[in-house]
Amino acid sequence: MQTRRDMLARSASVAAALASLGLLPQAAQAAWPQAAFEAKNMGELMKALGYSAPAESKDVSITGPDIAENGAVVPVGAATTLAGARRLLLLVEKNPNMLAAVFDLTDAVEPSISTRVKMGQSSNVFAVAITADNKVLYAAKEIKVTLGGCGG
Repeated sequence: MQTRRDMLARSASVAAALASLGLLPQAAQAAWPQAAFEAKNMGELMKALGYSAPAESKDVSITGPDIAENGAVVPVGAATTLAGARRLLLLVEKNPNMLAAVFDLTDAVEPSISTRVKMGQSSNVFAVAITADNKVLYAAKEIKVTLGGCGG
């Protein structure tokens, strides 16, 4: 019968062997430019990500409440009917970091997402769709927040 101490010692030796062979996972690092998180408007954000200025489109839609009671958990969704959509972004205009979420898409998934974002105050929320040929299109919705989620 094996004791807990023996099991921990053997686990440590297996981990050391895997590390020496380079088979342990490396620390995950974000591959996003710092300027994307520091952008204060949509133009700066698109420039930091290497895209052109977005244009408003009926092919992109955004869903969310008109009034959110708690800014800490605001349900929003984005969808597009554009063929070849490769990325959907959610942006909250008046948040300290405008970029709230990024979803990479493939042809195997429906270009429709939903999540919850944190909003510090009432603001415009943008759904941005980026196609395979780098067209950037967006839709906007104003969401009023009665209780701020970013420390308010």
